[in-house]
Amino acid sequence: MGLRAIWQHNSDYSKFLISVGIILLSAVIFTFISTLFAGMLFGVNMEELQLLVNNLDDPASISVLKLIQTVSSVGTFIIPPIILAYLFYPSIPEYLQLDVQPDNRSSFLVVILLFMAVPLINFLVELNSAMHLPDVLKPIEDWMRSSEDRAAELTKAFLVMHTWQEMAFNLFMIALIPALGEELLFRGVIQKIFTQWTGKKHLAVWLAAFLFSVMHVQFYGFVPRLLLGALMGYLLVWSGSLWLPILAHFVNNAAAVVFSYLYFNHYTSFDADKVGTGATDTYMVAISLAATVFILFRIYSIESKKELLSGE
Repeated sequence: MGLRAIWQHNSDYSKFLISVGIILLSAVIFTFISTLFAGMLFGVNMEELQLLVNNLDDPASISVLKLIQTVSSVGTFIIPPIILAYLFYPSIPEYLQLDVQPDNRSSFLVVILLFMAVPLINFLVELNSAMHLPDVLKPIEDWMRSSEDRAAELTKAFLVMHTWQEMAFNLFMIALIPALGEELLFRGVIQKIFTQWTGKKHLAVWLAAFLFSVMHVQFYGFVPRLLLGALMGYLLVWSGSLWLPILAHFVNNAAAVVFSYLYFNHYTSFDADKVGTGATDTYMVAISLAATVFILFRIYSIESKKELLSGE
């Protein structure tokens, strides 16, 4: 007897625990492999590697961190969902909802949606970053701020791109791998388990989105990331295809990479991260919100009609 679908009839609670275990084990293994490989590639021992990765001003340090990030991301987000789908169901593509192609109109609208939502997303990020905890929790807030600042410094260092080759690698590392991996894991596996466990698809969307936002450990971007996670979840629910949230995730991350490359190299003075954050940008944020709601409604309408037609 093979291992395919060996745990298909396990309880949903059991499947969730199995998923957590396999994800954590794979993350540890691939992080170790990536660190070991980076040390061998750059000819340094573990102690020297530790010193190297703490210096974000050194290009060699950034190269090491990008290598570790890429390999560990594959091991954390892409490998586990494939293994879990294999263990939970006879068909991997069907379990992960990769066997359904989204409507072309919905795909086009998703691309438009992500660009129209930029002012709204930036506004929410700005609003979230202004959050303060009560004075009694100041030590926790200081730790959160410190953690957030470190993450921001690392992201900024990653987004320094002098050549189109560096931009292409960042598109692979920052856009393609997270779009595939995080959607496979959080929407393809976690959201499915929560849906089957609770019997409530809306609750499952928000639980998966919550874990998605928590996983990033960036507290002052928690709310916008939670909402983005919910958006990906509903795109899956409406379309029945994981390809639609994968596309949305890729467009969101790829746009950040491309705009950063253009801005950093002075091809444009347009700073996409600042759109919607100014004191005079209220109308822009309102238009962005209205456009986002309208496009989401159109996607929902298209997918609902498609489902009705397929059921006839």
